[in-house]
Amino acid sequence: MHRRIRTTAWLRRTAVAAAWAACAWTAQAQTSTAQPAPETPLDLRQVFDAAWARQPEALALQAHRDAARARQKAAQAWTPEPAALELSNKTDRLNRNQGARELEIGVAVPLWLPGERSKSAALADAEGAAIESRASAAQLRVAAAVRDAWWQWQRTRIEAESARDQLDNTRRIAADVARRTRAGDLARADQHQADGAVAAAESGLAQAEAALAAARQQLRALAGRAPAATEPAGAAAEPDPGTASAETDAHPALQELKDRAAVAEGSAALAAAQSRANPELMLATTRDRGAFGESSQQTLTLGVRIPFGGGPRHAARSAATRAEATEAQAQLALERERLSAEREAARVRVDASRNQLAAAERRAALARESRGFFDKSFRLGETDLPTRLRIEAEATEAERQAARSRIELAAAISAWRQALGLMPQ
Repeated sequence: MHRRIRTTAWLRRTAVAAAWAACAWTAQAQTSTAQPAPETPLDLRQVFDAAWARQPEALALQAHRDAARARQKAAQAWTPEPAALELSNKTDRLNRNQGARELEIGVAVPLWLPGERSKSAALADAEGAAIESRASAAQLRVAAAVRDAWWQWQRTRIEAESARDQLDNTRRIAADVARRTRAGDLARADQHQADGAVAAAESGLAQAEAALAAARQQLRALAGRAPAATEPAGAAAEPDPGTASAETDAHPALQELKDRAAVAEGSAALAAAQSRANPELMLATTRDRGAFGESSQQTLTLGVRIPFGGGPRHAARSAATRAEATEAQAQLALERERLSAEREAARVRVDASRNQLAAAERRAALARESRGFFDKSFRLGETDLPTRLRIEAEATEAERQAARSRIELAAAISAWRQALGLMPQ
C-alpha cells in the first residue's frame, strides 16, 4: 500500500517537472523568435531611393503630372473657357404695374482667338515635359547630397578602422614592453613611452568614432534610416561611366533648362496670340408682353462680343515672356559650359586617384614588410622602442592611406558619374 502511494507521488512529480520543462522551452523559443532580425546592409542606391522618396518634389510629382494632363485636356477643348448661362427678368410691378413682362434666357460661348488653341496645346505639352525634367534634375541634386554623405561616411569608417588597428598594435607593443620591463630588459621610461602611445591611440579612436557617428547621422537625416554600425568597412565603387561622357545633352540639368526655355518660348508665342480677350458668341431667346391682356411675343437673339486689343497690358505680358525665354537660353549656354568643365575635371580626378591608389598600395606593402623586420629586431633587442613605435606609426599610416585612397577613387568615380548626370547605382 505504501509502495503504491510512493509510486503515484513519483509520477506526479515527474509530470510536473515535464510540464515546467515544456513551458521553459516554449518561452525560450518565443524569445528567440521575438528577437529583431539583423539590419540588412544598405548600398548607395538604396540610400538614394530612400532619400528621394522623402523629398517634397517626389511627394508632389504626381499632383504636378495630374495638373499637366488637365492643362492638355483644356487645350484640346472646343472653347477656351466654359460656356455661361445668362438669365434676366424685367417687370413694371414696382412702378406702373401695367403687366409689362420680359424674360430672357441666353448662352454665351467664348471663342478661341486665331492660333490660340494650337499654341495653348504646345505650351501644355512643353509644361508636361518640363515637369519630368524638373523631377530628374531634383533627383540629381538629391543624388549629389547622398553621394557626399555616403562617401564621407566611408571615409570616417576607414579612419575608425585604422584607429582601432593602431590601438590594437600599440597595446600589443605595450604588453610586450611591460613584460620585458618586469624582466629587466627595458627601463621604466620605455614603459611610460609605450603607455603614452596607447593613450594617444585611444584618443585618436575616440575622435574617429565621433566623426563616424556624425557622418552616420547625416545619412540618417537624408534617408530616414542609417546603415548598420556593424557593417564591414569598405564599399564597392559605382560602375565606371566609360563612354557615357559623350552624352552631353542628356544631362538632367541641361534638359531642365531646355524644357524651361521651351515653356518660356511657348508662353511668349501664346501671349502674342492672346492680343485681346476672347470673343464670345451669344444666343438668347426673349419672351415679353407689353401689358395685361396682351399676348406674349417670343424673339431670338444671335450676337457676337469682340473685345478691343489688350494695349499696354498685352505688351507687358509679351515682353515678360520674351525676357524669360532669353534668360533661359542664356542660362542654358552657361550651364553647358560649366558641366563640360566639371566633367573634364572629374575625369582628371579619377585618373589622379588611380595613380595615387597604386602608389599608396606600394607604400603599404613596403611598410608591412618593414614592420615585420623591425618587430623581429625589437623582440631580439636590436631596435629601441622609439624606433619600433615610429615604424608602427608609419605602417599604420601607410595602411590608412591605402584604404583611404581606395575610398577616394570610388568617390572620384561617383563624382564623375554625378557630373555626367547619372544616378547612383
